[in-house]
Amino acid sequence: MRSLVLVPCLLLSLYSSAQVTPGAAGEPAPEKDALKFNLNQSGSHYFQFTVLNQTWVRYNESNPGTLVENRLKDNTVDIGLRRTRFQAFGQLTDKVFVYFQFGMNNFNSQFNTGNNRKLHAFFHDALGEYKISKDNQLKVGGGLTITNGLSRFSQPSITSIMTMDVPVFAQTTVDQTDEFSRKLSVYARGQIGKFDYRFILSDPFPITSSGATPPAIAEYAQFSQYGHNLQPQAYLMYQFFDHENHTTPYMTGTYLGKKKIFNIAVGGIFQKDAMWSKGPFITSDTVYEDMKLFAVESFLDMPLSSKQDAISAYAGFFNTDYGKNYLRYNGLMNPANGSAFNGPRGIPGHGPTFGNAHPMFGTGKVIYSQVGYLLPESFLKCKSRFLPYASFTHAKYDRLGDESMEIFNAGINCLINGHKSKLTLDWQNRPTYNVTITGDAVKEERKNSFILQYQVFF
Repeated sequence: MRSLVLVPCLLLSLYSSAQVTPGAAGEPAPEKDALKFNLNQSGSHYFQFTVLNQTWVRYNESNPGTLVENRLKDNTVDIGLRRTRFQAFGQLTDKVFVYFQFGMNNFNSQFNTGNNRKLHAFFHDALGEYKISKDNQLKVGGGLTITNGLSRFSQPSITSIMTMDVPVFAQTTVDQTDEFSRKLSVYARGQIGKFDYRFILSDPFPITSSGATPPAIAEYAQFSQYGHNLQPQAYLMYQFFDHENHTTPYMTGTYLGKKKIFNIAVGGIFQKDAMWSKGPFITSDTVYEDMKLFAVESFLDMPLSSKQDAISAYAGFFNTDYGKNYLRYNGLMNPANGSAFNGPRGIPGHGPTFGNAHPMFGTGKVIYSQVGYLLPESFLKCKSRFLPYASFTHAKYDRLGDESMEIFNAGINCLINGHKSKLTLDWQNRPTYNVTITGDAVKEERKNSFILQYQVFF
């Protein structure tokens, strides 16, 4: 498996070195921000454009009963665009910053099986921000934004993530009451001494506009189809060493040894009466419950020696209360589109269980950790850098009863040109479940997937 990723990395590295434009005295010309336009002589006022494309080639072992276009499939091979994005942002004056992001996600052959394969892209972000203080002590902003409480992975900079993808469970309401983790919000954020903070007030979307038919009210909690309340959020981080980037609200995945970072943080999200369920008897009134989400986490990312090697590590504990027995299956860019089972399979009533889906969101407790090591520059005597990693998710969701949910990932990045051009090979191992006639969840065989991703970001 290692050779599968090393060979193309070496070839691409040799190609990239041959494409350098010479500068003075035959030296490589300095790299510049080709799509950045200075608005004043010093460059403190600017406007910049970036582009991102993440292409996946994937082999997936299917969950039991998986259908692809009405045929049973034990496994699938698919090609897709995980993310395609265009960003435009800039510091227009000393005080005014704007940020826009436009694009699409999860585009593969099964994403919209039907009579329309021409899918529309949409605005992910559109915000304006005003700096009240001289430096970064206080900024206030608003618009459509991913600025969130809870966790750094609730607002991740996906161009710089270390693992092939983020732990999506931390984007707690994704495509339910938000737009791909973005909400219409106003916020204040800043850095005071070693503290980095953000306070947000969001106006969540109704579940009825999610694009899917919401499930009928049942004995387990779902997002309520009645009433509407704003959603306060908060995030507070203490930085022991270097300060993290603060240009946009997005939080960096790994600095590749360019900074010395060690942080601890707490975050939370609250929404009154966000969930509903049936009472204990058929004739009982509807029960409304608050959504209460809390996390504590730590993040380490720093160089280790003069060999330019570095370590990156994260550990987080999440207490996620969506109401009584809430559970939601999800599969990233699901390669399938149906199930052969008409009766209960997986955990009924909590989303499609076919393809690569697993219980991703739920009322309970989650521990997530990841670690990676940026190998020294001298490794393989190759211009590319290599960053192997591993991650682990352990969840105890109430709806699963005595069963837990564990996800294992391991992989390697080939950084051809940092995060701007990189290959990632990832292996994932996940559980599948069945339900007994008594309603208990029982684990079945575990399934694997292998993904090769190529990311371009400029």
